[in-house]
Parts: sequence; C-alpha cells; structure tokens
Amino acid sequence: MLDLALRMTTILANEARAKLDFQSGDTVRVWQKIKEKDKFRLQAFEGLVLARKHGAEMGGTFTVRKVMDGVGVEKIFPLYSPMIDKIEIIRKAKTRRSKLYFVREKAAKEIRRAMRKTLAIKEEPEVVPAVEAVETK
Repeated sequence: MLDLALRMTTILANEARAKLDFQSGDTVRVWQKIKEKDKFRLQAFEGLVLARKHGAEMGGTFTVRKVMDGVGVEKIFPLYSPMIDKIEIIRKAKTRRSKLYFVREKAAKEIRRAMRKTLAIKEEPEVVPAVEAVETK
C-alpha cells in the first residue's frame, strides 16, 4: 500500500514537472535535496536558465547559471531528478535564442572591463606640487 502511494506521488510530481513552462532566459530557483549523514536538507540554487535540452522527455535537462562572489557557477539539473524538491519560476524573459551560452563571454568581458577601470584608478600617478627654485645671490 505504501509503495503504491509513493508511485502515485512520483507520477503526479512528474506530470507537474512536464507542465512547467520555463525556457532559456528565465530566472528560476531550484530547491535541491542535499544529504548530510542520515538527514536531507533543502538548498536553493537561483540563477538564469541558459539552456533547456530534450524538452519534457524523461532525459530532459536544464542548465542554470549564477554568479557567486564574482565567479560564475553553472549546474546542469535533470528535469525529473528525485533530488530536486521543487522548481520555482522567479522571472520570465523573452529571448531570441534557445541557448544563451554567449552570456558566459559577455560576463567575462564585463568583469575584465571593470578590472581595467579599477587598475587605471589605482595606477594614476600622484600629483606633487612643484617647488619653485629660490635664487641665492
């Protein structure tokens, strides 16, 4: 009886995941189950969906990217993984591409540009007031 109830909840969860309508460019929050010793805890991973592959099939995956402490982190999640508790859609976006891999280079360029600006500010020479020479006779 318990096994049947577990199967039914799994089937309902899979149907709900298949109906999820998110695409590349959307911001999502994925609640992932993390096992620590004998307990499970939930950890959120919120970021931009770069790609969604294989649609709503059983082997479907989606890639989420976020920036933590100035470092870009990407995770590939299986859509029907039992280790995913829930997927929340935070913000919808309209994009012209189905795969947003160019965002990686764009972010790197912006970081390099910011680094150049900070280095230029630090390397400015200090202005020392000129001392006039005093003539002695």
